[in-house]
Amino acid sequence: MSALYPPAILAIGRNYSGHAREMKGDLPERPMVFMKNPASVIGAGRPIVLPPICDEPEEQVDYEGELAVVIGPAAKDVAVEDALDFVRGYAVANDVSARWWQKEGSGGQFCRGKSFDTFCPMSDPVPASTVPDPQALRLVTRLNDEVMQDATTGEMIFPVATLIAELSRGTTLLPGTVVLTGTPAGVGTARTPPRYLREGDVVEITIEGVGSLRNPVVRAR
Repeated sequence: MSALYPPAILAIGRNYSGHAREMKGDLPERPMVFMKNPASVIGAGRPIVLPPICDEPEEQVDYEGELAVVIGPAAKDVAVEDALDFVRGYAVANDVSARWWQKEGSGGQFCRGKSFDTFCPMSDPVPASTVPDPQALRLVTRLNDEVMQDATTGEMIFPVATLIAELSRGTTLLPGTVVLTGTPAGVGTARTPPRYLREGDVVEITIEGVGSLRNPVVRAR
C-alpha cells in the first residue's frame, strides 16, 4: 500500500451470512457501514502492533480477511450497473478489530475498536482490469499457517457494485477511498475458546487474482 493514507476507509459489517451467524447477528437488510481511521493503514510485512489499551479489560484483538476496493474517479449517485467503472483497483486487507472497544468501549460504535494504529494492513492494489469478476474470488486467511477463513467473495450479501452504488448515494467517494467489503466466517472471537492475536503470531491473507498480505504481530514496546 502507498505511504499516502487514503482519504477515507468505509467498511461493511456482516456482509457474509456465515459471519453474521457466528457473531450472533441478524442478516442485514441494508449494508452495515462503519469507518476506520486512515492512519491505521500499514503495508504488507509491517507488524500489527497490540497497544496497551487493547489489554483493557482483556485480550481482544482479532483478524478479519477482506477484499478491499479502491475508488478511482470521484463517485456520487452511481448506478449499480456503472459502479465497477469507478473501481481503480483491488487489494487484500485485514480489518483488525479490538472486540471490546468495538462492542462496549465506545458507546456501541465500531470506529474506535477498528481504528488503532496498524489495524488496517493492506496489500498494494492490483488494477481493476485484472480482476474480471470481484464476486468470483477465493479468500483464505491463515494464522500461523493454520487456515482460519476459507470462502469466496460470491458469498457476499451485498456485492461490490451494490456497495459502491449505496455508499455513493448523496455522498461523494473521493478518489483513493477504500471500501472494505466484509469478512467471512472464521474470526477468532467466534471460536471456542476465542483465539485472539498475540505477539509472535503471523497472519496471512490470500485472495486469488489479487495477491497476498502477510503481517507479524508484536506488542507495543
